[in-house]
Amino acid sequence: MSDPVISIRDLTMAYGSRLIQQDVSFDVMRGDIFVIMGGSGCGKSTLLKHLLGLLEPAKGSISYGDQNFTLAGPSERQALRQHWGITYQSGGLISAMTLADNVALPLEQYSNYSKNDIQEIVALKLALVGLDGYQDFLPAEISGGMRKRAALARAIALDPDILFFDEPSAGLDPISSRRLDDLILQLKESTGASVVMVTHELPSIFAIANNAIYLDADSKRMIETGNPTWMRERSEHAVVRQFLNREAQQADGGLPS
Repeated sequence: MSDPVISIRDLTMAYGSRLIQQDVSFDVMRGDIFVIMGGSGCGKSTLLKHLLGLLEPAKGSISYGDQNFTLAGPSERQALRQHWGITYQSGGLISAMTLADNVALPLEQYSNYSKNDIQEIVALKLALVGLDGYQDFLPAEISGGMRKRAALARAIALDPDILFFDEPSAGLDPISSRRLDDLILQLKESTGASVVMVTHELPSIFAIANNAIYLDADSKRMIETGNPTWMRERSEHAVVRQFLNREAQQADGGLPS
């Protein structure tokens, strides 16, 4: 088995004296589509912010490969971040810039490519996400699903080793959500990137994830890890099974699924 691309050991997260999660340990392997899941308020987005270095652990460590990110200095952290692609729940596109300029931004900041090379790379990345011909559009001029794909094009501009997603399907209709899932799978296969995703969308979890953790809001611990389908059927924790079977339970109760 290959070495993990991300290793979390004994991580405790807190806002001052308010404990969010404690003693969290897991590995993300190369090529994983790894989902962070759990009920509302369990600390999913807080964990993602720790992985990105936006928040510091109260205890424990986060490592990328053989490098301890928690102990790394600013320049070392920035060097690691240049191998990541990040998309936020809102998309995070700059509204006053065209799609091409948005995608070009990381290339202009973190590469030595010429202007012509950057234009070619931008056109390629937009074509990869199905937005060929939309280079000159502003974010407000396209649909929500297209904005999500444009944000993904920007995230893959530098051919990252790891892609981070915060609720990528939030606000999308089921068809657009499935298209985005398919796109994430295609990009993972074509680039070899590992994917870490915060989501509560069950169709996405079962369609693309091969590994996951469940953060429990009550015990403030990670209580399960593994393949989501296995967790749905075999987890010894009722709260995990209920979370992953909730759409079927709603259908049985006569509620919309």
